[in-house]
Amino acid sequence: MADPKGFMSTPRQEWPRRPVDERVRDWNEVYVPGALLPIISKQADRCMDCGIPFCHHACPLGNLIPEWNGLVARGDWRAASDRLHATNNFPEFTGRLCPAPCEAGCVLAINQPAVTIKNVECAVADRAWEDGYVAPCPPERLSDRTVAVIGSGPTGLAAAQQLTRAGHTVVVYERDDRIGGLMRYGIPDFKMAKHHLDRRLEQMEAEGTRFRASTVVGRDIGADELRARYDAVVIATGATAWRELDVPGRELAGVHQAMEYLPPANRVCAGDLEVSPLSAAGRHVVIVGGGDTGADCLGTAVREGAASVTQLDIYAMPGTERDDETEPWPTYPKIYRLSAAHEEAATLWTAPAADADARLFGASTLRLTGDGSGHVRELHLVEVDARRRPLPGTDRTLPADLVLLALGFSGPDRRDGLIDQLGIELTPGGTIARDAHFATNVPGVFAAGDAARGQSLIVWAIAEGRAVAAAVDRYLMGSSELPAPVGPYDRPMKV
Repeated sequence: MADPKGFMSTPRQEWPRRPVDERVRDWNEVYVPGALLPIISKQADRCMDCGIPFCHHACPLGNLIPEWNGLVARGDWRAASDRLHATNNFPEFTGRLCPAPCEAGCVLAINQPAVTIKNVECAVADRAWEDGYVAPCPPERLSDRTVAVIGSGPTGLAAAQQLTRAGHTVVVYERDDRIGGLMRYGIPDFKMAKHHLDRRLEQMEAEGTRFRASTVVGRDIGADELRARYDAVVIATGATAWRELDVPGRELAGVHQAMEYLPPANRVCAGDLEVSPLSAAGRHVVIVGGGDTGADCLGTAVREGAASVTQLDIYAMPGTERDDETEPWPTYPKIYRLSAAHEEAATLWTAPAADADARLFGASTLRLTGDGSGHVRELHLVEVDARRRPLPGTDRTLPADLVLLALGFSGPDRRDGLIDQLGIELTPGGTIARDAHFATNVPGVFAAGDAARGQSLIVWAIAEGRAVAAAVDRYLMGSSELPAPVGPYDRPMKV
């Protein structure tokens, strides 16, 4: 560490957000441009370079956090970029989208605010691009092996980049019209501008990775043709089979899944649409689900000009401090967090019957009712206790012209026919079954990411992409020098 007393003399300072009344008028990233780099060296100086850095354990990628913290504190940005990219293909993605379990594992977090690891990571990645440290890394020689990667989310892209750099000919298939998976159509632009994704794709293309968008594997190209054309196949389609809300009135018009609502907003930002067909403008919006996807819907509805927004969370409102008995350090604690979207809602209005930040905790949906035209108009709910038991006398009704379901995902979507065509076995939970080497029951077919492990974090997605690449390389060549940060049965901390 550059300053042995940095953690005592320097308080935690995070990347400041733009004023709410400014940022809700556009779709730009919520943070103040250019405000991170001037503060980040001092923040990196707070790292204690612990003898046992628990942040390593907390990060599935095994990021060398104390090393690049120290390099940033000393101003060696090139070396910091090298150490960061040694374990993470896409740090500018994780620096914006990861909930930072590494910070929960920071030793400083035992009794002080943790090091701003996520902000340091983002600063290093952005500085590396600005200073030209990020360049294509094509292989020195090509093998005669070919690999198909199905899905272009973080798992598929990480696997493809690693396998391309190992010398294999890699083709990435994506069913949407643009590459990127949920990072393209799902993550709002105010959380991550798409130019971060585009320049990584340009790097990958320069390295030799090939992309095939608007191609549904299982329909546009069959399983038999795929296996005949490629020596190995990696399924990285994500867990896109959304969970349903089984209540009366679900069939009413105006009730949509979150992933039906969010992609059109991305297309508006991309210039494909002038207005989203599901725009929340002037409507009373209720979001069922208290997670990050629900918060993304909240921020999107605010920018579209909703009349009001309420987010329902079935869990009780958490406290502001870690419960050392049930969630001891270094586990990831369930505490009250104010995301940018919740901050915006709290500043703009108080939603009907909700708390100050538009969330209503401990709330369970009973039914939806509509008008004579069959369109939803009201959501009926009841408050519940910690065991999700209804509390008598707590029934209430919320106005609801648009109801968005953000209840998570159960496994890969099977409607394209690929899994059935290949004859791939599934787990009882609906995810793809695999062995200790990421291999499915079908020879030469591997599975990684949310499609196999279930809905998880972006850091787990990239880690699994890197690990499955090493497994495929070993399958094709007999051995591999690619790093494999995780095994398929590693379990993430609860986030």
